Amino acid sequence: MVMAGRPGVQVASAPIAAVDVVGLGGAFAAALVRATLRAPWRGPQGPLRNVAVASTRELIRSLMGYMTSLPIDEFRALERVLDDISRLVLPPFVKAQQVQMESGCVGDVPGLWFRPEHDSSQGTIVYLHGGGYIGTSPGMYALFMAHLSRVTHCEVFAADYRLAPEFPYPAATDDIVDVLCDLQSTGKPLFIAGDSGGGGLAGSVLNACAVRGIPLPAAAILFSPEVSLVLDEPSITENAALDVLPWNVPTSPYLHGFDPNDPAVSMLHQDIGAWPPTFLVYGSDEIMRDSIRAFAELLEKTGGLHESHEVPDMFHVFPFLLPWAHESREVYRQVGAFVASVIERA
Repeated sequence: MVMAGRPGVQVASAPIAAVDVVGLGGAFAAALVRATLRAPWRGPQGPLRNVAVASTRELIRSLMGYMTSLPIDEFRALERVLDDISRLVLPPFVKAQQVQMESGCVGDVPGLWFRPEHDSSQGTIVYLHGGGYIGTSPGMYALFMAHLSRVTHCEVFAADYRLAPEFPYPAATDDIVDVLCDLQSTGKPLFIAGDSGGGGLAGSVLNACAVRGIPLPAAAILFSPEVSLVLDEPSITENAALDVLPWNVPTSPYLHGFDPNDPAVSMLHQDIGAWPPTFLVYGSDEIMRDSIRAFAELLEKTGGLHESHEVPDMFHVFPFLLPWAHESREVYRQVGAFVASVIERA
């Protein structure tokens, strides 16, 4: 269920959504023109690879900028259109990964299950999609979830948690705590994973579990997590031209007046000494690079079974956006090895 399908969520009419789709097409066209004018063949890799990366950067940046410029009812209507397209287009690619996808509900939270077709699932991953706490859906992540299920030999539940501004903090945290509590009885090793805002949400959930005395998952897997909502590090401006994220990432719809330095929403202010083994990966070209580096240093100081990777010349959540890139394939290999090691110790 996307946010547009939830009771009480305002959604623009179909004619207005159609106009917004046309506007998005125009934004994409302009993005490709801009990419051409910026000599996209130049870069750290070969010309074809550089063009693909530059085009991806411009298209994603235009998508985010265009959608966040819309009124919330139009944002939700366009989000539903993109989710419908994803659910139509992506299932054959999921099937090609030899992964089954089906709708489900855990702890009264809807979502999508991804399970290896020919392997018995060795563990369960609760995945929290990105989108800055305000957008996207599990359906849009289908191909990425299929990759993750295949390389880890785990079943993956992509939770369709509540989003801001309709449901600001702590709605999403409460949703995922309920999911984890419901899955504790399965007997399989339980992982929590997420990217971008979903990675930040994973930190909030771990903090909430620790505060409430709820058993923590066996491990955490974080792709470019939004570890801090302050967004005042030098990399915000230094990498503004390199990353897919806009320099003015919105955080107020989610925080809704809540202190961004509170441990409940800031991984940099949490007591992570008791965190489970954590896999962390991010790119050197991210606007959030500095805050993620600070978090990686905190993980290292705990001395736990943590694994951290900063990948050169990569932007935000590149394993999701560049699934064909050799850097992404290497990340999938590393994640698979990490999950296998955690399951072996369980």
